[in-house]
Amino acid sequence: MALYTISQRMQRIILLSIIALFGSCTKNQDQNKEKAIVEFNQELANELAQMVEVDQTAAWIPEGRFKEYSREEWQAYKDSVFTTNKKRAEEMFNEHGYPGFDLVGEQGSFDFWLIVQHCDFDPEFQKQVLLAMETQISKENANKRNFAYLTDRVNKNMGKKLIYGTQVTYNRFGQAIPQSLEDSANVDVRRADVGLEPLVDYLNRMTESHWEMNKENMINRGITEPKLHETAR
Repeated sequence: MALYTISQRMQRIILLSIIALFGSCTKNQDQNKEKAIVEFNQELANELAQMVEVDQTAAWIPEGRFKEYSREEWQAYKDSVFTTNKKRAEEMFNEHGYPGFDLVGEQGSFDFWLIVQHCDFDPEFQKQVLLAMETQISKENANKRNFAYLTDRVNKNMGKKLIYGTQVTYNRFGQAIPQSLEDSANVDVRRADVGLEPLVDYLNRMTESHWEMNKENMINRGITEPKLHETAR
């Protein structure tokens, strides 16, 4: 009887060892699978950088050979760039979701966001990206400031009020003015939560940029310097 009991005990120990070993292997497989999912993709990051280089040419005022383009030709070029980039960005999104820091680095994640910012002709796509980006924000795997900008972009394109005041229009003096705001009294609180400067500082920065981009026209209209908003400081 004693020998039988010892044999049973040994069998039990061996069985438990096998189970533990199997469990360890399964855990390692799951960890390796997770690691593979978030492995840094340099090729994707490089492609995004190239896309943004073209994007910024189209987003800025005509320079170089583009100065010779008519207004219609320039608009056609811009539309071509943004639609081509959107098509490729959508392919990336369908394959990877929102590209976070772990997949393409901070710059690559920024580049993808910037391309989506210029997909105003497809607000539904922008909204899909925004929802996916929110998940990455909760993991600290995407930029909160960029999330705020895209939130306002989506709201603007869908006829809703802005949350952070990042989308602006310009009055006859070239001053930047925020579009319709949700709970305007607390906008600076919301901006601070995502790392943005006070709204008036942002508006003055946008005013200066607008004046610089339209400098010749502004001077011809008698506006010889940016007309800034007064600040409390």
